[in-house]
Amino acid sequence: MDEIFKQQIYEITRLIPKGRVSTYGAIAKAVGYPNHSRHVGKAMGGCPADVPAHRVISSSGTLSVPEFQVRLEAEGITVDNFRIKDFKKLFWNPLEEI
Repeated sequence: MDEIFKQQIYEITRLIPKGRVSTYGAIAKAVGYPNHSRHVGKAMGGCPADVPAHRVISSSGTLSVPEFQVRLEAEGITVDNFRIKDFKKLFWNPLEEI
């Protein structure tokens, strides 16, 4: 995975507002690589500390990293059984909101 792709992913992810979530797929589309959501997930695995990876979840509204629940709840997001409550309402679409 090239460094420019990773940097683009991190830039978009840093824009997700507190209390909102986006998906791996939405981030992939925003950087011009639709269908590369797995690559976004891989990039999140080693992202810098200032990238709010906890705000990026699966398109079904489920947490991919259960440990992120605490960070999301600290931002006022309700998580029930590893699923984001009101996911559709909290979803941040970078293609529409940047």
